[in-house]
Amino acid sequence: MARRRGSYLVKQLYREDTAEQRSTATAGAAEWLDQLQSRAAERFVETGFPTSRDEEWRFTPVGPIAKTAWQEPAGSSSLSLDELKPFLFGQPDWPRLVFINGFFDEALSFVGALPRGVTVSRLAEALRKDGSSVRSHLGRYGTIDTSAFTAFNTARFTDGAFIALPANAQVRDPIHLIFVSTSASAGSAVHPRSLVLVGQGARASVLESYLGIGAARASFTNPVTEVVLGPNAWLEHTRIQRESETAYHIGATHVHQSRDSHYRSFSLAMGAALARHNLHARLDAENVETLLYGLYLTRGNQLVDNHTAIYHDQPNCRSWEVYKGILDGRSRAVFNGKVFVKPEAQKTDAKQTNRNLLLTDHTRVDTKPQLEIFADDVKCTHGATVGRLDDIALFYTRSRGVPAAEAQRLLTYAFAAEVIEEVVVDPVRLELENLVRHRLGVEST
Repeated sequence: MARRRGSYLVKQLYREDTAEQRSTATAGAAEWLDQLQSRAAERFVETGFPTSRDEEWRFTPVGPIAKTAWQEPAGSSSLSLDELKPFLFGQPDWPRLVFINGFFDEALSFVGALPRGVTVSRLAEALRKDGSSVRSHLGRYGTIDTSAFTAFNTARFTDGAFIALPANAQVRDPIHLIFVSTSASAGSAVHPRSLVLVGQGARASVLESYLGIGAARASFTNPVTEVVLGPNAWLEHTRIQRESETAYHIGATHVHQSRDSHYRSFSLAMGAALARHNLHARLDAENVETLLYGLYLTRGNQLVDNHTAIYHDQPNCRSWEVYKGILDGRSRAVFNGKVFVKPEAQKTDAKQTNRNLLLTDHTRVDTKPQLEIFADDVKCTHGATVGRLDDIALFYTRSRGVPAAEAQRLLTYAFAAEVIEEVVVDPVRLELENLVRHRLGVEST
C-alpha cells in the first residue's frame, strides 16, 4: 500500500490547498460537495492506483498513468466552429455542450429551444443555481468505492454536463456532449463529471464524444457519467472515444433503471494508447430492458479494455449484450462482462456475447464473460470467440472476382457493421459507418 501512496499524483494533487484549487468552477455549491470531494480524496489516498495484483485490472497495466506527473489544465484552447464541425454528424443545430481541455466553451456550445422543463447545462451551473436534484443523485451510483479512478474523478472534477428531463418530456434531437483534448492539453489530466436524469415516461438520446483535435500529445481523460432512468423512461446513449493514440482514457458509466424503463447503449472505442470503459447497469425494478452494444478497433500498440456489469436485482427483466473487437498490429484488447442475477430476480432473460477478429499474429485478446446466477427460473447465456476471418467466406468473396486484400477489408467491415446498425439515430449511424470504413480502408459505396 505504501508503494501506491508514493505516486506523484497522490503526493502532489492532494495537498492542503486542493480544495482551494478546485473551488473556482463550483463556487457557490453547497457544503455537501466539499465533503463528498474530501471523502473521495481520502479514499483515493487510501487505495491508490490499481496494479496487476488487482483482479479487475490484471490485464490492463495503468503504470503509464500512475507514474506520469500530470498537471492541471492550463486553460481552454481556442477552437473554431469549422474545426469542430466534422464531429457534429452533420447536425450543427442539435443541442450540444462543448468542453475544451476540461473547460466549458460557451461560444461553441448550443442549446437552442428545448421542451418545457428540460435542462441541458454545465454541471457547475446546476450546482450553483439549484443543487437539490444534483445532490440527490451525484455520487450515488458511481460511488467512490467503485474504483480508484472514480474516487479520483470525484475528488478532482470541477465541471461537466447536467441533463434533466421532467416526466413525459421528449427531446426530439440528440443531446451531444463533446469533450475535446487539443495539443494544449499535453501533460494534463481532466476529470469530466456528467449526470443524466430521465424522468418518468420521458424519452431522449444522448451522445458522448471524446475527441482529440490537433497535434497528437499525451494527456489523460478520466470521465464519470451517471444515468438515472425513471419509470417507463427511454434513453439511447452513444459513447464515442476517438482521442489521440498517444492519450490515456479511463472512463466509467453507471446506469440506474426503474420499472418499465429502457436503456440502449452503444460504445465505440478507437482512440488512445490505453483506454478503458467501465459500464455498470443496475436493473432495480421489474420489466426493465437493457441493451448494450460495443465496438472497439485497435492498431499499433493500442490497448482497449471494456468492463461491463449488469445487475439483475428484480424479476422479469431482460438484458442483451454484444461487444465486438477488431485488432490489428500488435494491439491488445480486454473484455470482461459480468451478469449478476439475485435470488429474487426470477424470469430473468440475459444474453451476452463477445466476438473478436484478429488481423495479425501479434494481437491478443483477454476475454472473460461471466454469469453469477442465484435464481433458478432464468434464461441466461454467454459466449466469446477469438479468431480470424472465415476461410469459406473469404474464398467465396474472392471467387466473385474481389481481390484478396479488398475481400478481407469488406468482410472485416461486415463484421463491424452488424453491431453499428444497432445505433438508432440515422445521422450518427451513417457517420459511424463512414468512420469505421475509413479506419479499415473500405471505400464508401
